[in-house]
Amino acid sequence: METESEPYVRLATLHQLHQVMADMNTARSLADTLQTVADGVVNGLGYELACVNLVRPDGDLVVAAFAGNSAAEALITGRVGSRDSWDRRLSMGEPWGELRFIPYTEGWVLDEDDVPQWFTDGPPPRFDDEWHPSDRLFAPMYATGASGGELLGVISVDRPRNGRRPGAWGREALQMYAFQAAIAISNARLRANMQRALVRLEREQQALRASEESFRQAFEYAPSGMAVAEMGGDQHGRILRTNDALCRLLGRPASAMRRYSFSDLVHPEDIGTLLRTSAEGGRAELRLGRRDGTFVWVSLRNSVVADAADGPRFLLTHVEDIEERKRRELQLAHRASHDSLTGLPNSAELRARLSARLCHRPLETGRPSAVDSLDAAYGDHGPHGVHAAPGAQHPAPVNGHGFDYGPALPVPPQSGLYDGFDGFDHHVHVVAPDGAEGDPAGVEDGAKGLAVLFCDLDGFKSINDRFGHNAGDAVLIEVARRLTSGVRDGDTVARLGGDEFVVLADGLGQADAQDLAVRLRNAIIPPIRVDGRAVRVGASFGIGWAHCGMTAEEVLRSADQRMYVEKRSRAKQHRRAG
Repeated sequence: METESEPYVRLATLHQLHQVMADMNTARSLADTLQTVADGVVNGLGYELACVNLVRPDGDLVVAAFAGNSAAEALITGRVGSRDSWDRRLSMGEPWGELRFIPYTEGWVLDEDDVPQWFTDGPPPRFDDEWHPSDRLFAPMYATGASGGELLGVISVDRPRNGRRPGAWGREALQMYAFQAAIAISNARLRANMQRALVRLEREQQALRASEESFRQAFEYAPSGMAVAEMGGDQHGRILRTNDALCRLLGRPASAMRRYSFSDLVHPEDIGTLLRTSAEGGRAELRLGRRDGTFVWVSLRNSVVADAADGPRFLLTHVEDIEERKRRELQLAHRASHDSLTGLPNSAELRARLSARLCHRPLETGRPSAVDSLDAAYGDHGPHGVHAAPGAQHPAPVNGHGFDYGPALPVPPQSGLYDGFDGFDHHVHVVAPDGAEGDPAGVEDGAKGLAVLFCDLDGFKSINDRFGHNAGDAVLIEVARRLTSGVRDGDTVARLGGDEFVVLADGLGQADAQDLAVRLRNAIIPPIRVDGRAVRVGASFGIGWAHCGMTAEEVLRSADQRMYVEKRSRAKQHRRAG
């Protein structure tokens, strides 16, 4: 560009610009692109020195590439100039289009700022357009190619080879070059970002594949059962995947398991526990059905697997076989609540069952007539919907079915009458038939109650003394068997201790209880074979009646006392055994 008026020189320059721009767009990396930009200024635009200052993420500019002088390159490459200093430079001097030219006469004020630069000096220019070594020419590069866009960097040039300040053609060429350099740098950055993103994505995918493989192996080869189930939607709870351990536990193939949900497999009594566990993602112990129709106790733990965008995705379920532990727990519970010799409920279990039927307050003593009972059963409760107890100021809230629904009118809290019961007490009150409470002359009214039969064996001590405790134990076992065979399925036969037994039989009238005592006594009397010999025991029964307002101890004491009355009233010869 020494004689810019000659067209062939301009054409040669265009060829050079075309070549260096092609080089810029074929560079492999951002660093290569920046160095190509600097080299293109020296090789294509006729300057001896060129520097590319790149904007960093924090806004300051770093010397990213240098061309034309290796000493100057080593001196300033990598050094940083503040954004404020660069903004000052780009706002002063002569605007040549998008270029900024600061002549040596003004540039002295920039000598002490923090922008990296090389210092040269020389004599004053001999003619107007001669380049002075302290002249500065900057070509800003913007993201959109115009000054209104984001600043990407600045190209600094020095020492034109013709020794002159660039004319109109040289300025236009440098400005066009800066425009193309901004595009090349933007593309290089985009490619670099894409490459980093691809590398990061590949690493994440590798990590995901490794994680999935780890999960698959942990899932498939886990020693306990594992399952993945749907969460939400119409198919909520449907099993999607199971491991071999769960299939073996339930005796079902994996293909068949995918046709079920856990609600299809759980024991009917445990369905509520399963639903609560599924909703909360917690832990529960319940029973699952095997293919052979049996059930196995398992510990089921749910983990809700979710993502930030879609929320809960599915349930990861861990199923552990606890059948053996449950069996031991049941055995321990049975030993704690049952007699080790006879297998009958023991004294503690008897008292617990009896206490469960009793509350601390008695039902109102006024018993409705047969007509009142029918009215109660069919909803005719009078003007207030309740029956009034004789002599009571307020009606007693009895509905004809033995259920107490709380007071019809407010009761002072200090009375303590309804302590422990809310406004809808569904406790079924236990009552004793009329005439059963110590009044032998009482006339039975057909009411049913909870009979407590206290049984004491007659002649058992003599068997223990004559034949030993082993024989006595055999007698107790056989008596327990005969008592259990003589009662209904819902009744309780318990061993209170020694040779004392208690029978709880609900829904009996006085005559029913007396008949039951006779049948049980007759079942006990036949000889019992022990070690090749026949022995006999008798039995004395006392019949007590449990009703609300009594404690379990009071009920047992009442039956015990009646048993002793009955024992003394019978002739001694009828009580002898052995």
